[in-house]
Amino acid sequence: MFGLADVNSFYASCETLFRPDLRGKPVVVLSNNDGCVIARSAAAKILGIKMGVPWFQIKSQDFPERVHVFSSNYALYHSLSQRVMASLEEMTPRVEQYSIDEMFLDLTGIGAVEDFESFGHRLRAHVLSSTGLTVGCGLAPTKTLAKSAQWAGKEWKQFRGVLALTPGNRKRTEKLLSLQPVEEVWGVGRRLSKKLATMGVKTALQLAQSTPSLIRKNFSVVLERTVRELNGESCIPLEEAPAPKQQIVCSRSFGERITTYDAMRQAVCQYAERAAEKLREERQYCRHIAAFVKTSPFAVNEPYYGNVAVEKLHAPTRDTRDIIAAAVRSLDRIWIDGHRYAKAGIMLNDFTPSGVAQLNLFDDVQPRAHSEQLMKVLDGINHSGLGNVWFAGRGVAPDWQMKREMLSPSYTTNWTQIPTAHFK
Repeated sequence: MFGLADVNSFYASCETLFRPDLRGKPVVVLSNNDGCVIARSAAAKILGIKMGVPWFQIKSQDFPERVHVFSSNYALYHSLSQRVMASLEEMTPRVEQYSIDEMFLDLTGIGAVEDFESFGHRLRAHVLSSTGLTVGCGLAPTKTLAKSAQWAGKEWKQFRGVLALTPGNRKRTEKLLSLQPVEEVWGVGRRLSKKLATMGVKTALQLAQSTPSLIRKNFSVVLERTVRELNGESCIPLEEAPAPKQQIVCSRSFGERITTYDAMRQAVCQYAERAAEKLREERQYCRHIAAFVKTSPFAVNEPYYGNVAVEKLHAPTRDTRDIIAAAVRSLDRIWIDGHRYAKAGIMLNDFTPSGVAQLNLFDDVQPRAHSEQLMKVLDGINHSGLGNVWFAGRGVAPDWQMKREMLSPSYTTNWTQIPTAHFK
């Protein structure tokens, strides 16, 4: 048996955790640069606020009650996510973190000593007492069915956030699948659901009753695997160790349009610095460094321009200095004056677990001395919480930095922003 624990309205719940005055009230969280709605509390959903709607379109609307709006606070969300995952591991040691607010659980042996739904409620209470956040829990013999159970636990309040689909109660599983739209099935989505609808498959049960070989012929082996999972055949194992990344991308839309080369170089340096840090966290080296820039495709009376350039290194590296230098060389090849740039980014590819490479005797570029030790010291300082050091090329507080005008405090990661209680 598998379990899937998912925090309800995660970003919005994180914002209300330290603001009890906002519990039960409409809360929305915006994307980078305070652009679009990416999270809503239950009260905000009742008001009809849709996911993905631009904030400027609804901020002047007259809602029946005040909507509380927050900029994305990823440091807070990451910190609280780690706390939730740690509390889940205390109950079930074999786990697989699926996203920032979801984790698959191995429930082997639980059924022999406790009812699955009783365990789910106990798990839910443990996370709530440890973190203050509420999780929903779906339990089933396959990952796909656990996802469906978790979806149903959100849709119908009578389950109180926990639903178990056991092999001995096939009718319950069939009833749930008959009520679940096929686009809500894990791994299907909107695009595949349109094609499935032309074949008369509109519910999860109809997909489960499809012939696996026919699905494989018309779609893929991945969707065939989904069909088998919906029928209780476990095809997707628990992955305790995440697969190594094949690519790292660091990019942002600018808070203000960039028109000068110096400002763009600062942005590229900052993104390259962050990409190098992520690369070291993955314990990888890379050979390909790409930089890209683009203007807004929606700008009126402005020509669109977007381009990308790639630098290939002789030897793999994870030294921030090498990555910044390659990124700037790439930028030099694609920069064109006269544009108002809206976004830029860095991409790292061609990973290897070792920095060893066959060098040419006559190569001008040789590996940097003491690179590993320097990067270790750099990361140690930046992760200590006592301060930060960075490369001068990224500048100091540039005007193009991401807009976060409604940012909440870093309650769990900044000593100066820890909430205080006053007693009278």
